[in-house]
Amino acid sequence: MRVYALYIIVALLSMYAYRDWFKSLCGLILLMAVIEHPDMPKTILGIQGLNPWNVLLANVVLAWFLSRRREGLTWDMPRYLNVMLMLYLLVMLVSTGRMLCDRTNMDDYTFASLISENVVNTIKWLIPALLIFDGCRTKKRLYWVVGATLAVYLLLALQVVRWVPPSSVVSGAELTARSRKIIMNEVGYHAVNMSMMLAGASWAVLAASFLARKKKIKLLIIAAALVIAYGQALTAGRMGYVTWGMVGLILCTMRWRKLLLLMPVFVVLVVVALPGVSERMVEGFGESTVGGGSTNDDYQVTSGRTIAWPYVIDKIAEAPVFGYGKLAMKRTGISDHLFYELGESFPHPHNAYLQWLLDNGLVGFLLVMPFFAVTAYQAGRLFLDKTHPAYVAVGGVALSLLLAQLIASLGSQTFYPREGAVGMWIAMALVLRVVAWREQSAPIRTLAPARRLGAVPSLAHPSRA
Repeated sequence: MRVYALYIIVALLSMYAYRDWFKSLCGLILLMAVIEHPDMPKTILGIQGLNPWNVLLANVVLAWFLSRRREGLTWDMPRYLNVMLMLYLLVMLVSTGRMLCDRTNMDDYTFASLISENVVNTIKWLIPALLIFDGCRTKKRLYWVVGATLAVYLLLALQVVRWVPPSSVVSGAELTARSRKIIMNEVGYHAVNMSMMLAGASWAVLAASFLARKKKIKLLIIAAALVIAYGQALTAGRMGYVTWGMVGLILCTMRWRKLLLLMPVFVVLVVVALPGVSERMVEGFGESTVGGGSTNDDYQVTSGRTIAWPYVIDKIAEAPVFGYGKLAMKRTGISDHLFYELGESFPHPHNAYLQWLLDNGLVGFLLVMPFFAVTAYQAGRLFLDKTHPAYVAVGGVALSLLLAQLIASLGSQTFYPREGAVGMWIAMALVLRVVAWREQSAPIRTLAPARRLGAVPSLAHPSRA
C-alpha cells in the first residue's frame, strides 16, 4: 500500500509541476526523507535509473524549462561564483573520465554501472539546488524551500526515534550495535551519514525559527530541533557528536552567546540521561594496560581510520599534483591491500579531504575548496545580518549544514554530491540567490503579482527598502 501511495503522490506532483513547478520541486525535496527506505522502488519495470524520484525530477525539470521564459527568469549568479561552480563540475567530470579510462581493479564494475553511479547519480543531486537558485526569488518561495528542506531532516529523525528504542542509550555498545543495524535496514541511510546530516540539521532548524513571527510557531520549531538532536544522539556516530558540538559552538559564538552558558548544563544532562552517548564519546580513551596503567587506543578512538590514513597519505605523495581520478582508493589497490593483508574494509579513506586529494590532487583541491569556503563566508555574513530575519534564517540554515559537512569530512563523508548532501546544496543555493541580488543592489524581483507569490518590499536590499 505504501508503494502504491508513493506512485500516486509522484503522479500528482508530476502533473501539478506543469502548473507550479516550484511547489512540485519542494515535494521532490520532501521525498529525500524516504528515498533510501528499503520499500522505495529502485526501478520501474526493471529499467535502471527509472524510479519514482527520477521520474518526478524529470517532470519538474521539463516544467521549469517550459515556464522559465514566462516567468522571466535569467541566470544571474555573480561571475566569480559561476566560475567556481563550473570549476567544481569540471574537476568532477575530469576525475570521472580518468576513472573510466583506467579501470584497474574494477573488474567487478560494469561500464554502465560506473556511468550510472558516478555521472548520472552524481550530477542529479545538484539539479534541485540549481533550480532553486534560478526560481526562488520571493518570500513565499523562500518559506517553501526552507520548510521542505528542514522537514526532510525532521522526518528522518522521527524514523530514527521510531526504530531505535530509548533503552539502547543505556549502553554505548548496545547503542552502536542497534543503530548500525536498525538505521540502515529501516531508514536506508548509513548511521554515520545520518549522524552528520542530523548534526547540522538541529542547529539549522533553530536558525529557521527567525522566520516565525508567532511565539507558538517558534516553540514548535525549537521542539523540532530538540527531536532532531535526540535522533542524532541515537545514531551513535561519534564524529557526528563532535560535529554537532563544533557547529553549535561556532554558531553560539557568532550570534547566540547566551547559549554558551548552558553548555555545561547540557553536558551534565547528556551524561545522566543518555549514558550510552557519553560512553560512545570516550570509547578508546583510558584503556587499561597489562601493567595496571591506562592508555588511549588509537584504533578504537578513530574506528580504525589510523590504519588506512597512512596508506592513503603515502599514495597521495606519489601523485600529489593531479591524483589518480575518481575511486582511486579502489583503483590504486589500497582497499584490496587493507582487506587482504590487514583484514580491514576501507572502500574509501573515511576522510573527504584525503579522498579528494587522492582522486584529484592539489590542483583539484585548490580549484574546489574555495567554493565551499566562499559560500560558508557568505552564509556567515547573512547569519550576522540584522537587516531582516530572512537573512539570519537563510545564513544560519546554510552555515549549519555546510559546517556539518566540512567538520564531519575529517572523519567520513565525501565532497562528491550524494543523497545525504542534497539539503546542504539547497541551503547553499539559497545563500547564492541572496548574494546574487544583493550584489546587483536590487530587490527580489516579483515573478508574478504579489498577491500570488508573496513578494514583499521588506526583503529588498536595505538601500532600496
